[in-house]
Amino acid sequence: MIRTICCCLLLATRLLAQTASSSSNPQESKLLVLEHLWNEAQVNRDSAALERLVAERFVNTEYDGEVSDRSKFLADIRDPEFKPTLVQIQNAKVNSYGNTAVVYGFYHTKGTYQGRPYEHFGRFTDTWMLQDTRWQCVASHTSLVKK
Repeated sequence: MIRTICCCLLLATRLLAQTASSSSNPQESKLLVLEHLWNEAQVNRDSAALERLVAERFVNTEYDGEVSDRSKFLADIRDPEFKPTLVQIQNAKVNSYGNTAVVYGFYHTKGTYQGRPYEHFGRFTDTWMLQDTRWQCVASHTSLVKK
């Protein structure tokens, strides 16, 4: 447990340093770090970490059109048939609107589901709200990009 926390802190520090140069707004830099932590939590199937990042009324729209709420999203992460090996974002940008921000960019995922390999390339849009001094994602949307 302590090792996991230390790794997360080290990763967050490294990511904060990387994103600080790309964004002069500290809140925007923090959101980019949270996005990267989200990716790490998915690869590690850490539903507890994701639970802290997504709001109670979170809505997720997948690339195939499936819409799920927070409970279903977290259950999918815990599904033993879901085995991601890579969840990566690139060219992420942040548009801030007071206590709300939209993060968008390109994603690449890879792994297996129900024993079948998958690899997706696409775009993502995450909407975050600052609630009680903590950023939480209230909506996420992904769409595939043809190879």
